[in-house]
Amino acid sequence: MSGHIYHITTRTAWSFGKAAGMYRAESLEQDGFIHCSKASQILRVANKYYHGQTDMVILRIDPSQLRAEVRWEQGSDKPEELFPHIYGPIDRNAVVDIFDFSPGPDGSYSLPAGIK
Repeated sequence: MSGHIYHITTRTAWSFGKAAGMYRAESLEQDGFIHCSKASQILRVANKYYHGQTDMVILRIDPSQLRAEVRWEQGSDKPEELFPHIYGPIDRNAVVDIFDFSPGPDGSYSLPAGIK
């Protein structure tokens, strides 16, 4: 598969990763990879796992700029659906856009302008 992939994280975590030159999500240590999504998967993931959380951003990632391997693997709630998983840290130069991602008053998210 080709095209951009997306990762939801906190602004604080991204700031630390950006300063270090590479971003490491907690899931890299816990699961062995960084969870990512296609654009069409972002809202379902965000509303399930991050409902109501503030200080969030979405990283748009160019997989061709990653040194780590990207594997398309089954999700936990829909085994027939594949999600991109990054098996290593995200190189700062692979992040081509950052989108503010704040929930609405009811705690649910809407897709930011610029993500289709």
